[in-house]
Amino acid sequence: MPSLLPPRAAVLTISALLLSTVLAGCGDDAQGEDVTRQELSWKACPAPDEAQGGGASPSPLPDDGEWQCATMKAPLDWGDPKGDTIGLELIRVRTTGAENERIGSLIFNFGGPGGSGVTSLPAFAEGYEKLRTRYDLVSFDPRGVGRSDPVICENDQQLDAYFQQDGTPDDAAERTRLLDSTTEFNDACEQNSGKILPHVRTTDAARDLDLMRQVLGDGKLHYFGISYGTELGGVYAHLFPQRVGRAVFDAVVDPTQNAEQSSLGQAKGFQLALDNFAEDCVSKTEECPIGDSAQDVKDRIARLLDDLDRKPIEGIFPRQLTQTAATSGILQALYSKDLWEFLTDGLEEAYDGNGSTLMFLSDTMNGRSENGEYDNSAAAFTAISCADAKPRYAAAYVERRLPEFRAASPLFGDSLAWGMIGCTDWAVAGAAEHPDVSAPGAAPILVVGNTGDPATPYEGARAMVNALGKGVGVELTYRGQGHGAYDSKNECVQGAVNGYLLDGKVPPAGTVCT
Repeated sequence: MPSLLPPRAAVLTISALLLSTVLAGCGDDAQGEDVTRQELSWKACPAPDEAQGGGASPSPLPDDGEWQCATMKAPLDWGDPKGDTIGLELIRVRTTGAENERIGSLIFNFGGPGGSGVTSLPAFAEGYEKLRTRYDLVSFDPRGVGRSDPVICENDQQLDAYFQQDGTPDDAAERTRLLDSTTEFNDACEQNSGKILPHVRTTDAARDLDLMRQVLGDGKLHYFGISYGTELGGVYAHLFPQRVGRAVFDAVVDPTQNAEQSSLGQAKGFQLALDNFAEDCVSKTEECPIGDSAQDVKDRIARLLDDLDRKPIEGIFPRQLTQTAATSGILQALYSKDLWEFLTDGLEEAYDGNGSTLMFLSDTMNGRSENGEYDNSAAAFTAISCADAKPRYAAAYVERRLPEFRAASPLFGDSLAWGMIGCTDWAVAGAAEHPDVSAPGAAPILVVGNTGDPATPYEGARAMVNALGKGVGVELTYRGQGHGAYDSKNECVQGAVNGYLLDGKVPPAGTVCT
């Protein structure tokens, strides 16, 4: 199930991840090739292309560690492993340690689904320098993402309209417009990317991971999965339990939930984050500029969104800030406590008629750069989520479920409920109700849950531990705020994770970090 938000409400990974050659596409000339025997040609990384979010080539790390990129061939259809191939883009930086201390490659997936690992790893790499003492740090654009045969749906102008429209219909006319827009988006995906759509399931990506392990020369997969990356890691462990090396799951997706249950859980999670944000604002010694009490803060936000539903305000010229865009911007800021001050400023400005900060946050969530170009995160999120998730939800069903979603979150319930229609008329059937991550016999997997995580609620960590099976999942709790735990820089969390990945020391199950 998707670890983050339905694309209408918002999209993407770890606080909406920051960050030209055309990759090898599908071709008949590779038929019969044994892709496990390929040798990667590592070169200096090009600047990210539009599908990856654009920007400059990754800068060397402070110790002059150079980033290298390569293209790995993988079967388009794992059911026909010697048929047509696609190119998967990889990035790495070599270990700083001595060769006799090197464990292997540590492969990261930062979430989504739909996030570009090729742009994310350089953006966050300084936070993983300790791990680089014994590993080459590696990440990749999963199939359908970034430079790896990206799913393409609508153009930039169409996406502007898509993310601006009313995602929480109040009457029959608004509902019809929302359904029509969703159908148009999904039809565009099929028209522009129909060949790849049946082959972007998480099981396909897990098989790509095992191919990557082999091509990189590792006997076991050493892995760091964050958010959706925990689901991918769990599916890998299920398919290849004997090949699991040292693995960490952080910001854990509940593998027992279907798409509806996941959306409802997120409604509760983001409401909790909003409650914590409001309490934090009014608890400071200085006066909270957006409310006299925590309830007042939330009431004023609700009134703002109601007002925007009737009359948008100035956003980032020439666009206006709509209710939907403002909701996405607020959700984006709730991913990290580091953004709470930014959210306070944005709300204060919006109350004075200036929606530029909230729109900037919304653009970040939706993968829009300052030049108006979108990465392909929204398209990839939809394609992977819909290929994975079997349930399809009609508008009438969503309307019946609205009361429970509103009870879970008066502010975000409608948006998250209506996001469930995104797969209703998708061209490819969904694979299952929820992923299978049972992995009897696998090496220990450290599963880290954050009690204040809005996007992957804390309960998912225990569910993942139980689903992996006895002796596999080892639960660690972080009592904190935001999406994920390791990047919080909490010494207890980082000490436990580093101790396992670097030295193989499994912390006691049930360890709690504060």
